[in-house]
Amino acid sequence: MRRVKLGQICEVVSGGTPKTNVEEYWNGEFNWITPAEINDNDYIISDTKRKITQLAIEKKKLPLLPKGTVLLSSRAPIGKVAITGKEMYCNQGFKNLICSDEICNEYLYWYLKSKKEYLNSLGRGATFKEISKKIVENIEIKLPEIERQRKIVDKLKKVDKIIQRRKNQSRLLDVVVQARFVEMFGSVHDGRFEMKTLPEIVMKERNAIKRGPFGGSLKKQDFVEEGYLVYEQKHAIHEDFEYEKYYITKKKYEDMIAFKVIPGDLIVSCSGTLGRIAEVPNNAPEGIINQALLKLSLDQTIMKNKFFVYQFRNKEIQDILFGFSRGSGIPNMPSMNEIKKVKFLCPPIDLQNQFAIVVEQINKSKFVIHKFLYCTTHNTQSIIKPRPNTKESGKTRGGKPYADEF
Repeated sequence: MRRVKLGQICEVVSGGTPKTNVEEYWNGEFNWITPAEINDNDYIISDTKRKITQLAIEKKKLPLLPKGTVLLSSRAPIGKVAITGKEMYCNQGFKNLICSDEICNEYLYWYLKSKKEYLNSLGRGATFKEISKKIVENIEIKLPEIERQRKIVDKLKKVDKIIQRRKNQSRLLDVVVQARFVEMFGSVHDGRFEMKTLPEIVMKERNAIKRGPFGGSLKKQDFVEEGYLVYEQKHAIHEDFEYEKYYITKKKYEDMIAFKVIPGDLIVSCSGTLGRIAEVPNNAPEGIINQALLKLSLDQTIMKNKFFVYQFRNKEIQDILFGFSRGSGIPNMPSMNEIKKVKFLCPPIDLQNQFAIVVEQINKSKFVIHKFLYCTTHNTQSIIKPRPNTKESGKTRGGKPYADEF
């Protein structure tokens, strides 16, 4: 087994976005993909939501990604992975790997999929973290013989089938919750209950609807090893509040107090991965939201968090809020004025509480499934053996990015 850089065994290529205001570039016959189209369960992708024309390819000089290319999102967010099932093109949010004969593309897929935290630790940039082509090319791994790679892939595929079955069980429980929601409250459009906008259901005495700071509000010198937490999209996307990474000084925190979040606030991802929502827990550290989050502080006498969160995740609401998201490269949430016009179901509090009890009961069953998934995933990770005394902390060895290996 030898150690190699990814740039030695793969060609790393990115892409670009043709001008969106030129009609001749769009609705063509060639697949063109963005990171927003890839989810955690994707393996082989053979079709894309948007198509481009031959003229767009020529004008933008887009490189062709052959069938079998490993797609790797390089920003907003970093670390989404899939394999192309057909030839396609992509936007600038990728650093893709065209594999040589020395590495099996499925092996590389599973490898990168298991290293999302490590890949994120390599991200650079004060506003949007991004991994560059050079960073990806310099990542070092131990490369077993090709037959060994294929055996590892076969083992991981078998484990993944078990994981997908359990995930399907969890999704069926979500269907039960959805059916109960419709039974109790109907559609958001059928008029059974009063509808209210966000300004009508949030607290009145604080910045209750607030998008994170834009531009250069946070600079490199504002970040410290310990201090006040900067809440990121990862907290909302994964409902993971153990993840702590960026801190700012007390002075900067006080300067940006308008963006403060407290326990009970809701945070919403609003750039790249849109519409993920999470409630800030009671033990959450003091901090502010970054530019990729929206904060909501609901008046609990009007709208309970648990009811609102489920309603917010409803497809009808998601389509209203994000069906026409802004941004040709990275999808973005509509303007605050548009968001404040959207109306939400506002049934009596006792009905909201009844629904919350149903959700809590079903969540107990989901917890059992998720515990199984965690243990199974952990066992899957054990196939990937870390080098002793090496942590995926973004540190480098000899100035070069280093990743643990299978």
